[in-house]
Amino acid sequence: MRAQQRGVTLIELMTVIVVLAILASIAVPSYRNYLLRAQRTEATTALLRVQAAQEKFYLQNNAYTDDVDGVPPAGLGLPAVTERGFYAIAVALAADGQSYEATATPVAGAGQSDDDRCTGFSVTSAGERDAEGPGGLAQCWR
Repeated sequence: MRAQQRGVTLIELMTVIVVLAILASIAVPSYRNYLLRAQRTEATTALLRVQAAQEKFYLQNNAYTDDVDGVPPAGLGLPAVTERGFYAIAVALAADGQSYEATATPVAGAGQSDDDRCTGFSVTSAGERDAEGPGGLAQCWR
C-alpha cells in the first residue's frame, strides 16, 4: 500500500499569494489616502493656533507680527513647523501691520508633499480660510 501524502501543493500556495497581493494592492493606496487626509488637520490646527496668538498679540501691541517662532513679546512663541513636521508655518504681514495671512505649506520629504488634493492652507486676519489644490476649501478644511 502506498502512503497518502499530505501538504500544500505549489498551485495552492501560489493561489494564496495572488489573493494576498490583490488585497494588498487595494488596501495600501487606500490607507495612504486616509493618512494624507488625516494629517491635513495638523495644518489647520496650527493655523488656528497662529490666528488665536495673532489676536492676542494684536490686543497687546495694536499690530500683528510675522515672527511666528520668536519669543514673546516680539513674536508669537509658536513653532514654525507643525507638531509632527509635516507643514511649515509662515505669516505675511500687510505693509501697515494691520492685517496678515498665515500659510501652511507641506515640508518637502515629510510625507504630506505627496498630497496632491490639498497643497497648501491659509487663513487671514479677517478669518477667511483658503486651500490650494483641487480639493478646495470644502475638502481641505473639513
